[in-house]
Amino acid sequence: MTLLGMDNLALTHTAAFIGGALAMGLGAIGAATGEGYTASRASEAIARSQENAGDIIKNMLVGQAISESASIFSLVVAILLLFMDITDPGIAKAASLLAAGLCMGFGAIGSGVGAGIPAGRSCLAIARQPAISGRITTNMLIGTAVCQTPAIFAMVVALILLFKPTGDLAAFPTCAALIGAGLSTGLAAIGSGYGGGMAAGASCEGVSRQPETATAVTTTMLVGQAVAQTPSVFGLLISFVLMFRSFPESTALSASVGLLSAGLCMGLGGIGPGIGNGMTAEGAVRWVARRADYAGDLMRIMLVGQAVSQSTAIYAMVVSLVLIFVV
Repeated sequence: MTLLGMDNLALTHTAAFIGGALAMGLGAIGAATGEGYTASRASEAIARSQENAGDIIKNMLVGQAISESASIFSLVVAILLLFMDITDPGIAKAASLLAAGLCMGFGAIGSGVGAGIPAGRSCLAIARQPAISGRITTNMLIGTAVCQTPAIFAMVVALILLFKPTGDLAAFPTCAALIGAGLSTGLAAIGSGYGGGMAAGASCEGVSRQPETATAVTTTMLVGQAVAQTPSVFGLLISFVLMFRSFPESTALSASVGLLSAGLCMGLGGIGPGIGNGMTAEGAVRWVARRADYAGDLMRIMLVGQAVSQSTAIYAMVVSLVLIFVV
């Protein structure tokens, strides 16, 4: 089968090259932005507390290294796309490789930016409380590590798409399902990665303002981050359905558009809830640091608020499932 005047092998290589460019090009956005934010806050911190410049710079570099990890995932996927040996070329394989690049590229944006937020705020926190710089850095490491979860989801989906056998699959609507799978996890990861960073940034600030509340602040941060990750989990679920469900061959445009739309629906529908959950967690963490005696009440309010924000991601998942199984 040919498409756009190219044979199967040429078409598949073309898709792989575009996918590799998208994986690295989009993947560089988040990490570079997060690292720039970290360096900006480090400069401000050193201006406020020049005598602690050494600790601040070390913290900055550690935080930037973690922000960089999302783009490293993108680099790995891009290199695989550029140099992998393609044994089953075809339209479905071309779509799978293009989807892998889209998934990893979009999936790295939120995690890169999100990880930069606690890294930058921890630099300011060290300037404020240099005596507990070790505790602040530890808190930052925990928060930034959680921010990488959506990027890891995106890398898992991208690797599955890279190595998924497609030789026996119908070209249509399978190609649309595979691209939808990449978009579902990749786009949904944006909100969760960024939202998790908002909660972690508030945690670093809170620990520096009230060191004795560190346990309550960290606990609230982790619970808030866990809820903020759920839209990316929904995106991962829809991706798995689209990747592993068998679709009967159909050249009807509606069949392909329905599956592609399912991925777009869940991917775009996960961005806002991830950021909204992060905003809720950020506010709760900030006030737990100031009023630790109200930590239980603040966490309950946070969870209720996040549940309401989360409902929109659930709506998107329901519509996506309807598009896959009903329409």
